[in-house]
Amino acid sequence: MAEQLPNWAFDGSSARRRLLRDMGIAVGAAILAPQMAQAQGAAGKPAAPPSTITQPPRDFSANGAPTTYFTDPDVLTVEPAFDGLRQPNAPIQRLWTGALWSEGPAWNSVGKFLVWSDIPNNRQLRYLEDDGHVSVFRTPSNNSNGNTFDYQGRQLSCEHLMRRVVRYELDGSTTIIAAMYNGKRLNSPNDVVPHPDGSYWFTDPPYGAQFYEGTVDAAGGPANKAGRLNSRLGQPPELGSYKRELPTAVYRVDKSGTLTQVVSEDQVPDPNGLCFSPDHKKLYVISTGQGPGDTIAGGKGDMFVFDVGSDNKLSNGKRFSDFMVDGIKCGPDGVRADVDGNLWCSSNAGRAVGYSGVTVWSPQGQLIGRIRLPEICGNVCFGGPKRNRLFMAASQSLYAVYTGTQGAAPG
Repeated sequence: MAEQLPNWAFDGSSARRRLLRDMGIAVGAAILAPQMAQAQGAAGKPAAPPSTITQPPRDFSANGAPTTYFTDPDVLTVEPAFDGLRQPNAPIQRLWTGALWSEGPAWNSVGKFLVWSDIPNNRQLRYLEDDGHVSVFRTPSNNSNGNTFDYQGRQLSCEHLMRRVVRYELDGSTTIIAAMYNGKRLNSPNDVVPHPDGSYWFTDPPYGAQFYEGTVDAAGGPANKAGRLNSRLGQPPELGSYKRELPTAVYRVDKSGTLTQVVSEDQVPDPNGLCFSPDHKKLYVISTGQGPGDTIAGGKGDMFVFDVGSDNKLSNGKRFSDFMVDGIKCGPDGVRADVDGNLWCSSNAGRAVGYSGVTVWSPQGQLIGRIRLPEICGNVCFGGPKRNRLFMAASQSLYAVYTGTQGAAPG
């Protein structure tokens, strides 16, 4: 027998609208109840914004849910000094993904674009500020790693494959800045920074002597002693004959092209990222882990700081930080300084979810803030037209977040 509806259900359009409205409220409540319950925090408190450490993890893509109530949940203040450096209502954004190992971000102020390296894919990529478009900028890149722009707007790149530092001139030509020291070929320059006096300072660890980021030593070299690996495979015929000849070091090349070692392997083993303080009176150098062909113990994931004299000689070297945060090793790689001298360092915490990303340190070596990313971060730089946007090259992706400060140097 069919269910009999009440008489009022047939009393004109007004009654029908009431019936449909009531039915809709009931159905809607049934659908939304689980979602509302999930959105509620413990004891009826509002739920926290989605974070990289939540389950399921936060979606950083453009299709992800809104991430901020007022400040991004993955931009963390450790000390009050960081509150003035984080930008309220500014979310971390994943701008692009699809690399194999992202490194070396550098900002071009004239072109308003970011260049960074995808080392294993042997290419440089470019992000355009105006519409967010990403394209291949340079291929092959000779497995470039670190990039920067000097005070004249020229791009500098550290090439793993060719074991050299090059400069791309404004007329489209390329100049070799450094390839040899005392008649011996460099290992694999990693990161480079310009100085206002026209010199360039760069690190030279051995990380490019591997297939994934360049090519191994020729047979008999420290990174291929047994000679079972063929260093020429996949390379032009003139390449693949290099062998490691030098210890790791930091170098300075002046305007005349004279190359000088400024930091030895004994002082900073396996040097990686580096930057100057805003007044160029201090040089910060990151010491990473053991590299291919190393016969030394290798770096321990620390950063060192040196005083820079008027003669460009370094002194008073000491460890700036061991990057232990909450008992987790937040291994640094790349670093940039802001205008107040704070150090923004990429963080590689391995599988310690929530500790990879960026750590921020005062000039006195105190941790003041952190940025959590869902990927290991290789390097960072400040960019954007106002140089207040932090770009983070992290594993396969490019991230960015606006800050309350500015980068201290171009590129």
